[in-house]
Amino acid sequence: MRSAPTILHLDMDAFYAAAEQAAKPSLRGKAVVVGGLGPRGVVATASYEARRFGVHSAMPTAQARRLAPNAAYLVPRFSLYRSVSEQVMELLGRLSPLVEPLSLDEAFVDLEAGGTAHDAVTARATGERLRADIRAVTGLSGSVGLAGSKMLAKIASEQAKPDGLVLIEPGTERDLLGPLTVRTLPGVGPATGEHLRRAGMTTVSDLAEAGEDELVRLLGRAHGAALFRMALGHDDRPVVAERDAKSVSVEDTFDVDLHDRVRVRTEVDRLAERCVQRLRAGGHSGRTIVLKVRRYDFSTLTRSETLRGPTDDPAVVREAAGRLLESVDTTGGVRLLGVGVTGLADYTQEDLFAQAAAALAEPAAEAAGEGPEPRPAAGTQAPAAEPAAPEDGPEPPAERHWSAGQDVLHAELGPGWVQGSGVGRVTVRFEVPGSAPGRVRTFRVDDEALRPAEPLPLVGAPAEEAGGTGGAAPAEEARGTGGAALAAGRD
Repeated sequence: MRSAPTILHLDMDAFYAAAEQAAKPSLRGKAVVVGGLGPRGVVATASYEARRFGVHSAMPTAQARRLAPNAAYLVPRFSLYRSVSEQVMELLGRLSPLVEPLSLDEAFVDLEAGGTAHDAVTARATGERLRADIRAVTGLSGSVGLAGSKMLAKIASEQAKPDGLVLIEPGTERDLLGPLTVRTLPGVGPATGEHLRRAGMTTVSDLAEAGEDELVRLLGRAHGAALFRMALGHDDRPVVAERDAKSVSVEDTFDVDLHDRVRVRTEVDRLAERCVQRLRAGGHSGRTIVLKVRRYDFSTLTRSETLRGPTDDPAVVREAAGRLLESVDTTGGVRLLGVGVTGLADYTQEDLFAQAAAALAEPAAEAAGEGPEPRPAAGTQAPAAEPAAPEDGPEPPAERHWSAGQDVLHAELGPGWVQGSGVGRVTVRFEVPGSAPGRVRTFRVDDEALRPAEPLPLVGAPAEEAGGTGGAAPAEEARGTGGAALAAGRD
């Protein structure tokens, strides 16, 4: 435990929703919900305006719509969130070489290691300066906790929300922790919390009074001893600058259960490709391929296969995931699929056996007349296969799908975002970060002048605003949701 509050915990306020409000001027001060928009979608983040209606993260989107029917419901735009996160992490890196990111919107910083704080006064000044810098660069707000340990710094940032700073003076930990619920402590989830409640322990002071021996008896040696130390305010975990990824995975929940085995295999192949893209983006390879299948009855099965060496070859991952799928019964329907890679490494071991097999297979296939089609010479066009005679004319192109919150670019009207779509029409509001609320236009979903676009960077707060404390939108603004939110709520 440190004698000065030089460990800082930053937690951005309602990060995804706040980023959307900053990017879409017409949604500032309005209820915004970011997450899956389908029948089985889940809320990722809700703005503070939406939370007043009872909406919170991990809630089914369908339930959120019942609580806040006039909120703006938007799909996540992770490319935007990652770019903002990089800006925030760069600011943290200026404070200390020891920055431990926990997620896109949360991190610990060791101010002592950076020489930016050595006591309560300098720590508070550093925290306030950081909050002002974040607002100036991104236009968003973050809550800061300062304490002598990671556990207490995180508790302090929770108490500081939204858009505040709380500093816990060393020596006051016991008084602060005592009345808090046991769920406040790291490692106490719903099951452990219920176990402790049945034993008559609901607050942190109850744990401290019970003593280490009793907690060890209830929870086991390691967990009981660690929990007793935390109840006393003791936490000597260091801030770790590099957190090695242990696995990479992607998964999708489907609006309707998948019953067609061919469709299931197609989705597994697609997930394998996405997983490898994420694997390569992190500069990793991996040895163990994992398949996750959640069936119609919510039972979840996982299967894994360990390769001879690490790989980042999409074909290898795809084939391994396909083999794992063969061992799973999907006849009742599949509601979720996931593909992951564990046993990560920073190098790739070539599969010499697979290469040799492929080399042998090519001459054999050519000898049997099954070789690949010859490629046309450069500058020439490949002969087209003879088309089948159409019965009722050419098949119409598939209808384009536009998701609420998606970035678009119109050939004449410029950049905007999708408020909603349906019945062959898409409604777009044309505005950009930092502009006034823009105008709304409706187009056919197949309008050739409209195309998807990449998010525009956020605009920081004006200089006179950056030094302020910010805060949630005024109540009178938060109560109105406006026509924009109504349109955005339809998908």
